Amino acid sequence: MSISIEAVEATDAGTPQASRRTSLVGRALRNGAVKLGGAILLALLVVAVLAPWLYTIDPAAIDPGSANLLPGAQGEFVALSGESFERWFPMGTDSLGRDIWSRVIFGARVSLLVGVAVAALSLFFGLCVGLVAGYFRRLDGVLMRLMDGMMAIPDILFAITLVALWRPTLWTVVFAITVPQVPRVARLVRSVVLTVREEPFVEAAVALDTPTWKILLRHILPSAIAPIVVQGTYVCAAAMLIEAIMSFLGIGLPPDVPTWGNVMAEGRSQFTQYPHMVLIPGAFLAITVLAVNLVGDGLRDTLDPKFSKRAS
Repeated sequence: MSISIEAVEATDAGTPQASRRTSLVGRALRNGAVKLGGAILLALLVVAVLAPWLYTIDPAAIDPGSANLLPGAQGEFVALSGESFERWFPMGTDSLGRDIWSRVIFGARVSLLVGVAVAALSLFFGLCVGLVAGYFRRLDGVLMRLMDGMMAIPDILFAITLVALWRPTLWTVVFAITVPQVPRVARLVRSVVLTVREEPFVEAAVALDTPTWKILLRHILPSAIAPIVVQGTYVCAAAMLIEAIMSFLGIGLPPDVPTWGNVMAEGRSQFTQYPHMVLIPGAFLAITVLAVNLVGDGLRDTLDPKFSKRAS
């Protein structure tokens, strides 16, 4: 019996599965939505990484004499130290004379970091809760009622409440946005586990007295990878929007931290006269969220079995 089990495991880990994974990756990379969204995200990532070399003026530097300059203006920037120099402001300046271009590209770092961190943390905790709730029937009711209670509170209100309990720092905001996203991932994983645990190969593993952790990680978890990867893209987009909304409302990161929400919040009082203060960071946020959703839609179409049959 042990020889046959090893043979089955060797067959499962063999070339057919590897070739199928390669085929899925190749099909995903050929998807138009994935390519377009990925190209936009790659460009934003390059800008975010190279921000210390691309900015024109320190994003926190203030010069009231250069306030409210229109995009493309050339002006003299006077630092607090008294140093004066000519600068081109490709996106203009805000009411305090801060360079919007510098603040926007540094804001890309914050938004991308928040989106990726929230997606990673919510997927990890949601996966753990979903696996346990879906496999252990006795814990299912308790865990899912807890998740339902958390989902009953709107995400933004939940995040605001959590941030209000601590000092608003980057990781406080990440934690506050992550918590309300966990139930959605957990319910998705649970639904997959409830289906897969009735499959013959799982029942055979249970009959052979396979350790529970091995059943969960080796036999059930692979079936949940595809849906949670797609869900992760939507969580990432939602996290960036929530962080921008919180900063815009003044309850997220401190105003001196360059985030897209803070830049928009600083320009809303002068929107009628200088709309570029809100429209430029808003456009960056919209394009980024659109790109993430494009990647998610493309991955969903690629990993959907019905789509795979149509494509073939």
